[in-house]
Amino acid sequence: QVQLVESGGGLVQAGGSLRISCAVSGRTFMIYAMAWFRQAPGKEREFVAGMTYIGGSTTYTDSVKGRFTISRDNAKNTVYLQMNSLKPEDTALYYCAARTAWATDLVTATYDYWGQGTQVTVSS
Repeated sequence: QVQLVESGGGLVQAGGSLRISCAVSGRTFMIYAMAWFRQAPGKEREFVAGMTYIGGSTTYTDSVKGRFTISRDNAKNTVYLQMNSLKPEDTALYYCAARTAWATDLVTATYDYWGQGTQVTVSS
C-alpha cells in the first residue's frame, strides 16, 4: 500500500506563488508515477502535472505550462507542486495521486492511490 498526504494549500492573491507538498509513505518502491490533479466546484477533476518517479520525466496540462513545476525530493519521499503566477481559475482542491504500473500517457492513465486533497484559493 501507498499513503499520500497533501499539505501547503491556502489563500493567495492572483499573481502570487504557492508550493504544495505530498508526503509519500508505504511501499514507495511500487510507484511508477506521481501526479497532481485538481477539482474546482462544479467541475470534473482534471490532471495538472505528473512525473515518473524514477526517471523524473514530467508532463503538464496546457493551462499550467510555464507556471507550475512538479518535483520530488527522494530523501524526504515528498513530491511538490510549485505554482507561480497563480490565477483565480487555479482555485481548486488539489489532489496527489500515485500509479504503480507503467503507462504511456500520465494524463489519461488511472491512478491507484489518492490523497485527501489540499485547498488552494486564489483571490482576484
